[in-house]
This record gives sequence, C-alpha cells and structure tokens, in this order.
Amino acid sequence: MSITYLETIGLPLLAYLLGSLSSAIILSKILGFPDPRSEGSNNPGATNVLRIAGKKAAFLTLVGDCLKGLIPVLIAMTVTDDRLLIAATGFCAFLGHCYPIFFRFKGGKGVATAIAVSVGFNWIIGSIIIAIWLLFAKVFKISSLAAIIAFATLPLLIFWLEDTVSTTLIFAAMSAILIWRHRGNIQRLIQGTEG
Repeated sequence: MSITYLETIGLPLLAYLLGSLSSAIILSKILGFPDPRSEGSNNPGATNVLRIAGKKAAFLTLVGDCLKGLIPVLIAMTVTDDRLLIAATGFCAFLGHCYPIFFRFKGGKGVATAIAVSVGFNWIIGSIIIAIWLLFAKVFKISSLAAIIAFATLPLLIFWLEDTVSTTLIFAAMSAILIWRHRGNIQRLIQGTEG
C-alpha cells in the first residue's frame, strides 16, 4: 500500500495535537483539583495527580494519557501498513505529551503515553515493557527507576522483533527523551533521596 503526502504529514501532526491535550491539566479544571503544574512535583502526570488529588483523578489521568498514545497508532495502522510511519506517528503523540503546544510546551514525562504507543505498535513488545516496569516497581518500590529500566530496554526489543534500524531509532529517541525527562529522578536516585 503506497502512502500519500497527506498521510505522511497528517498522521504525525494529528498525533502530536492529540498528545498535546494534557489529561492532568484538563481534568484539574473539570474536577476542580489544583493545577498539577503548581503542586507536588509540578509534573502534569498521573503520579503527581495521585499525590494532590487521589486515586480516582490519577486513574482518569492515566487512562487519558494512555489513550492519546494508543489512538493515533491504531488510526495509523488502519490507514497504512508502513511501520516507519506508524512508529513516527506514535513518537509524535509522545512528543505532544511531553511538549504540548496547548500548554506552553510544558508536559509530563511521558511514561503512560510511551507505554501505550509501544502496546499499539507491537503488543508483544508493549507487554514486555509493562512486565519489566511492574517487576522493578514491585521490587524497588520506585516508579521512576522502573520506568527508566523498562525504557532503556525498549530499543533493543524493537530491533529484536521488528528488525529495522529506522524504526529502532525512532523508539530509541523516544526512550532517550523519556529518560532525559527523568534526569531529576536520576539525580535523586544517585543521592538516595528518591521517593
């Protein structure tokens, strides 16, 4: 199936705009809890929402962050069978979450969205990433460490099961950005002060 210029530009653009809809910030306005950018860790993600607004709000934030990673990938898969374009579409959804145009490019760290992109792209790889995250989160009780370890393995899994360098590079870039956005957590892990 050949791909058109409209698909090549439109799918990643749509994904970025959808990713830019911050679940945490939108829910804070709907449910009336404090803006997560100004409370707790100042991060508009599910973990910080859990701190400041409780389990229900955190769960809804998590679902929203997952859907905006999963939906663009599934849409791309119905439009094209080009794996590189599908990967690029998922990557743009992740970028939208981390650097949302609607919220001055200040977004979350991208874990839930990146997991959903991985699951949508290749459910086996996505399941392995979730399993790694759950294992290390259970053993060490530190969410950030579990995410860092899980996404450090993602490019290797993509290369192993997809066997293409270009697609692997897209997921390597996603992992690198995600880990970079955890640099404060990494510093606290080194210092032994991470919660």
